[in-house]
Amino acid sequence: MAEAALVHRASFDDRLPWLAGLHTPAEDLGYFRDRVFDECEVWGAQDGERLVGFVAFRDGWIDQLYVLPGHQGQGLGRALLAVALNGQTNVRLWTFQKNTAARRFYERNGFVVIEETDGSGNEEREPDVLYEWRKGG
Repeated sequence: MAEAALVHRASFDDRLPWLAGLHTPAEDLGYFRDRVFDECEVWGAQDGERLVGFVAFRDGWIDQLYVLPGHQGQGLGRALLAVALNGQTNVRLWTFQKNTAARRFYERNGFVVIEETDGSGNEEREPDVLYEWRKGG
């Protein structure tokens, strides 16, 4: 849990630096302990003994998909995404509109935009986008 929280924070802060420090490390760990690991199936990618990426998903949703900045572009995200999509027919996920790298990644992997918001419904108050993937779609 602690390693996943660290991967999340490093990746999140790298892509969205204006939101860096939104939560303390203790708050991140609590969220992963109480929500992510409690509600989702979590798979990781390692480089030796070190966790460098993970995906957290549940039926119909990907809640988290993060790869450390220095390990992006090596196929880890695509491999983790494949794990989350395996056996699913319809999957949704949220990302921030300004996270252009994530948006390109999801669109290259068959996700389509189904909704954009002004961010009033998320804690960061950052405009976001809802994506959907359909098997065979």
